Amino acid sequence: MKDLKKITGITILFIVVLRLSIGWQLLYEGLWKIEALSSPRPWTAAGYLRNSKGPFRDHYRNMTGDPDDLNWLDAEKVEAKWLAWEQRFLNQYPNLTDAQKSKLRQMINGSKSFAAELSALPPSVKFRGSVGNAIKYDANRKRLIVDGQRHLTPAEKQRLQKMVPVEKGPNGKLMGGTKLDQEFYDAVEKVYARSARLSYIEQMRASLLGNPEVAGSINKKQEGTIDGKKIGKIEQYKKSLERYEQNLAKADQTYKLDHLNKHWAEIQGMRANLVNPIRGLEDEMKTEAAKLLTAEQIALGPVPPADTQMYRVNMLTIASLTILGIMLLVGFGTRIAAIGAAGMLMSFYLVMPPWPGVPPAPGPEHSLFVNKNIIEAIALLAIASLPTGTWFGIDGLISRFFRKKKKTTK
Repeated sequence: MKDLKKITGITILFIVVLRLSIGWQLLYEGLWKIEALSSPRPWTAAGYLRNSKGPFRDHYRNMTGDPDDLNWLDAEKVEAKWLAWEQRFLNQYPNLTDAQKSKLRQMINGSKSFAAELSALPPSVKFRGSVGNAIKYDANRKRLIVDGQRHLTPAEKQRLQKMVPVEKGPNGKLMGGTKLDQEFYDAVEKVYARSARLSYIEQMRASLLGNPEVAGSINKKQEGTIDGKKIGKIEQYKKSLERYEQNLAKADQTYKLDHLNKHWAEIQGMRANLVNPIRGLEDEMKTEAAKLLTAEQIALGPVPPADTQMYRVNMLTIASLTILGIMLLVGFGTRIAAIGAAGMLMSFYLVMPPWPGVPPAPGPEHSLFVNKNIIEAIALLAIASLPTGTWFGIDGLISRFFRKKKKTTK
């Protein structure tokens, strides 16, 4: 179509409106995601990429850096991640007081020791066995001290308190023994309460490593074990993933794909049951850390996220949606913006292509070869083939400016 004068005004109007509509949609998506970044659960493309299907599945899933959330089930990696976040927290708020830093360190890493004041040890108190490994008395500082890595158990607390002839009455008042005995009984109560709470890293390790149902256990006499080891839920999840990948490579019929979809849903349920408690601990840790801050410190902004591969993918997606949406709306570099947006939508299309033999994408939409993403991409390529920016937009102003300049120079 060389003679653009044959295009009617109503055609031009609808093509411009189409460009503005797509531009607004892209811009709003970008702005919504920017707003979501400051929410407790920031937007991420991880879930979309993780559920990628088709021939490009591995490529898109690997863009997340951890497509099956296995890093959340590795205690060493989770600890390293949380310690790195603690350092970013300290860097973000350089004016933290020593008390704030101490509370943050105890909350995440735990204390080296827990103490309660005690003027002297009663004569009847002797620290032996496991109790002796957990607790000691510092006569110089006059403190009863529990090892921060050890923690007192309820049974050890009872053993300690039974070393003195003291009982707690119904009203909470201590009865029996000497004043020093009662002081010791009360000090044990206090030091136990202080040592009872685990740090977030200790809670995480207890969940991933200390729970036999999750981590597995060694019991050669127990039935249902493999080489004397009971398989935990983490190992079951990993084996389910392996079986799924093996069966996916061999799936060549519809009923096999349907079976795989059910298997995948089961795997996602296993993943959620294992990972969500650790995610919940992380969210709780960050919320509690934020409560340490003053209003002045909060004004410095949130802790910056880690510079991971997934973070870069998220930022690139948000920037592309926002910038290309603005360019299409204002008609600046319209053809370049339309081609760029079409390419971006095609990449979205290839994450879950509606092709024969590819498991269908979740949701109410049913497509074969063509879906909303490719329709919008084709519309953008049509826009790129026409000078819509010169009809309505900054491109038209620039074009007229240079035409006038060219006339004045003649």
